[in-house]
Amino acid sequence: MTFDAFALILAMLALGYAFQRLRVLPDDAAQTLNLVVLYVCLPAAVLRYAPRLHLEPALIGVAVVPWLLLAATVALVTLAARWLRFRDDERAVLLLTVALGNTSFLGYPLTRALIGEHALPYAVIYDQFGAFLMLSTFGLWVLARYGGGLPEGSRAPTARGMLLRVLKFPPLWALTVGFTVMPAEPPSWIAGGLQRLSDALLPLAMLTIGLSVKLALPRDELKPLATGLALKLALMPALALLLVPLLGLHGEMARTTVLESAMPSMVTAGALAISHNLAPRLAAAMVGYGLLLSLITLPLWAGLPIG
Repeated sequence: MTFDAFALILAMLALGYAFQRLRVLPDDAAQTLNLVVLYVCLPAAVLRYAPRLHLEPALIGVAVVPWLLLAATVALVTLAARWLRFRDDERAVLLLTVALGNTSFLGYPLTRALIGEHALPYAVIYDQFGAFLMLSTFGLWVLARYGGGLPEGSRAPTARGMLLRVLKFPPLWALTVGFTVMPAEPPSWIAGGLQRLSDALLPLAMLTIGLSVKLALPRDELKPLATGLALKLALMPALALLLVPLLGLHGEMARTTVLESAMPSMVTAGALAISHNLAPRLAAAMVGYGLLLSLITLPLWAGLPIG
């Protein structure tokens, strides 16, 4: 990762966190910026490089890796919870925050910064068919199992509802258009517009995360926090590193898969745990401290000679 990209990441994160603490922006600023990133910047970035992505069977492996890591997460968290005698709510938080990584709003811009924009379509595949589907299925199951049910007024997810949610995801539209009708070398006015919009992805995504992240150290829950951070930032990417050659992944495809698996906990996963009163301080700490530590661990994983 170049120094200027790293400096921009730190600056926007710090700025967003300062805005949050000082209440400079409206309370819904993070949500609004999320929508801008999701509906404008991210699809533009995908459209720039998806047409150059060659469809091949190995892409299935990119989507399979997060599900294999989910199985490992359930097994390891269950073992750790029994051995270290975690409470049920602590186990639930670790299931959510270790299984679900911030593979979109953090994963996409960091993939671009650490590997390159050509790798973004691989990140979208990992996120859309991995973390996004897990949140809509496994995530809701954990909340129902440990949090006493779904939020008031909501209903259990149906297969049709989950399918519609996937089909409404804007980066998936962009990926489909990129694979079908978008030329590899579009006219300069289209390419220039997409370039400018995608350039805004990194600063806006980092600002959004800075506005959303919470830092709270749960001193009576340091043991589950240390366990969760070790699993999320070290063991999961190590397992992904072992899986990619077995699944035939190579080059940028393999590097992106490992990098996405190393992303810190999803902000939404932590927020859902907090809303269900599942070890709120532990959930906030997994997201906040995981993000800070990942700024050290992610460049290390990205720098490994993979594939």
